[in-house]
Amino acid sequence: MSRIDLQSALERIRPVSSERLAEIQSRIDRQAKPQGSLGRLEEFARRYVAITGREDVRRKAVFTFAGDHGVVEEGVSAFPREVTPQMVLNFLDGGAAINALARSVGAEVVVVDMGVDYDFSPMEGLLLKKVAKGTANFARGPAMTRRQAIQALETGIEIAFDCKEKGIDLVGTGDMGIGNTTPSTAIAAAFTGLSVARLTHRGTGIGDAALARKIVVIEEGLKLNAPDPADPVDVLAKVGGFEIGGIAGLVLGCAACGIPVVVDGFISTAGALIASELHPGVRDYIFAAHQSVEIGHGAMLERIGQRPILNLDMRLGEGTGGALAMGLIEASLRALREIRTFDDAGVSGQEAP
Repeated sequence: MSRIDLQSALERIRPVSSERLAEIQSRIDRQAKPQGSLGRLEEFARRYVAITGREDVRRKAVFTFAGDHGVVEEGVSAFPREVTPQMVLNFLDGGAAINALARSVGAEVVVVDMGVDYDFSPMEGLLLKKVAKGTANFARGPAMTRRQAIQALETGIEIAFDCKEKGIDLVGTGDMGIGNTTPSTAIAAAFTGLSVARLTHRGTGIGDAALARKIVVIEEGLKLNAPDPADPVDVLAKVGGFEIGGIAGLVLGCAACGIPVVVDGFISTAGALIASELHPGVRDYIFAAHQSVEIGHGAMLERIGQRPILNLDMRLGEGTGGALAMGLIEASLRALREIRTFDDAGVSGQEAP
């Protein structure tokens, strides 16, 4: 397929039809149950059908974007940089949490190398899309060039359009990258205007001293680079990550070609936040999978107007929350298809007040 550039994708995004949403809800309201009694499952079904025009899911896939981060040099993570490629290989071997949870809902897992500091050989389930071998240290200068940021975004867009061609009807986002809660927090601070201290958490489990250091590093990086919140590409370039840019592009691309996208936790939501700042219409296509333990996650979800589907005290990433949420979306569609109406079931409906 021909490559879809950022501007073309943005121009294709349209709001989901409010009339279609109302039609689907009217059908749900005629089912043999008290109106509204399936709660948010009704929301999931009507949104999915309004977006896709389908009442089932042919294929679903979680895309786990991977990249390394120069800011790890500042001691902001409990794990060394070498863990990123090691975990990618574990994903490809089927032995990680995302593999187990994706199998439980019948979703494919595809790993996207956006910027891992390692040379992978071609493997099944791996997309080699490396922008560079990790970002630069944003505590000392921009994380990437503007051109690299656009490349990351357009890679995600391309993946979304490829999903459309392959009949993938439900897409999930995931991430892998040691140190990536640091750029995600910087992105949250840049757009929300909230203090770094209010948004910063322990990531993979750092102690008090490292947490204090992480806050200082983010504050200094924001001051040094001065990312412009009115220019989301600038924010991505100054303090972001290649995998975050890929996720942002995937979210944009899904909105542009009419695919619901289930956004995982903190890092994935940083990507979704960039996408929604580039075009607010993407919000119609996002399903927020869960509420992360990361304290800045709630502020990002509020900024993009999303209410999480699950709250399970998770903070792993990889796409794990997204996989679980996919199961609920499919359950909502089964309810839409299989619950009879009052008339069909021969059940007396609710009396008018």
